[in-house]
Amino acid sequence: MQRRILIIDDHDDLASALESVFVQVGHEVKVVENRHDALEVDNLDAFDLVVTDLDGENLPSVTALLNGNGHDCLPEADDGPGTESADEHTKAFKLCASHFRREGFDEDELKNFIATILNYKTQFVDKLDYVQNLHESIEFELPSSISPMHTVLEYLMKRVEKLGVVKAEQSNLFIALDEAFVNAVKHGNKFDSQKLIRITAEVSRHEARFTIEDEGEGFDINAIPDPLDPENLFKTSGRGVLFIYNIMDEVKYNERGNRLTMVKKSDKTRNG
Repeated sequence: MQRRILIIDDHDDLASALESVFVQVGHEVKVVENRHDALEVDNLDAFDLVVTDLDGENLPSVTALLNGNGHDCLPEADDGPGTESADEHTKAFKLCASHFRREGFDEDELKNFIATILNYKTQFVDKLDYVQNLHESIEFELPSSISPMHTVLEYLMKRVEKLGVVKAEQSNLFIALDEAFVNAVKHGNKFDSQKLIRITAEVSRHEARFTIEDEGEGFDINAIPDPLDPENLFKTSGRGVLFIYNIMDEVKYNERGNRLTMVKKSDKTRNG
């Protein structure tokens, strides 16, 4: 199936490479340099994928790019809470597939798109000397499926490792993120590919802040059986939440229970 892809890239860090590889395999690709040009594109909701890679100074406030279904496929200009310092460069990257056509949905196809984009980002953008002083907002808006989540997880782990927030061999961050992603797909959206998972990572050398939101009914965090209670020894429910609380420095669920925010601080920031 031919897919339509919109790439918004102000410095051509990714656009040329991605355009070449996707056009070669038969997909339609349109490249623009900024939000304003993207808003001038006709029929935006017809794009299966929107990839944005923009500097902080080129992020004017826009309430919605693809507002037909209420989804914004551009990163927000506001970095939100964090510990950004004056010497850090800000950047926003977002991969949005909220309008990915679902007829005959194949999660491996989506996984391959995501893997290609993230591999090229790693190759052309995420070089060590560049990312060391970078504060980046990374966002994914994807249909619910497990395979693409694994690709996103692997990328985010490499990203925070490169910045020195964690050392892979000494951290259980992978476990916490995996639990959160799987819970959102499995328990939140119940494997319904018509529903979306939204993942945001605010990453700097000081900390990594993750938000995972599903479109499910949510749950009451206080109603989960305490996995430390001997009476619940053979119950699996609640163990994932316990892992998350033990691994992360900060954990917060929204009132509905469908959005989880987790913070992992670097050792330097934690010891302070």
